[in-house]
Amino acid sequence: MPALSPMALTGQWAYDATCAKCHGVYGVGTDKGPPFLSPIYNPGHHPDEAFLRAVRNGVRQHHWPFGDMPAQPAVSEDEVRQIVQYVREVQQANGIVYQEHQM
Repeated sequence: MPALSPMALTGQWAYDATCAKCHGVYGVGTDKGPPFLSPIYNPGHHPDEAFLRAVRNGVRQHHWPFGDMPAQPAVSEDEVRQIVQYVREVQQANGIVYQEHQM
């Protein structure tokens, strides 16, 4: 686990309380949700704004066979930004960096 910035540490608490039950501790995934430690979630394919939209609106199943993700209205926009900072720092520590999206 990398040394986290203060914002990412706050994001880790919010992530653990809201996201980890499906996306796994440290973003490794579970049988309920995909891992954020996949190159698919690099910032070039899923920018930070995609996380905010997912929390606000939910997401239809598209990359993984876990079903649709429901909206998470209890998570504030500030918490989402902190969670994204946490996810990005953990991704970077695991070699997941920006890659331009190609279709």
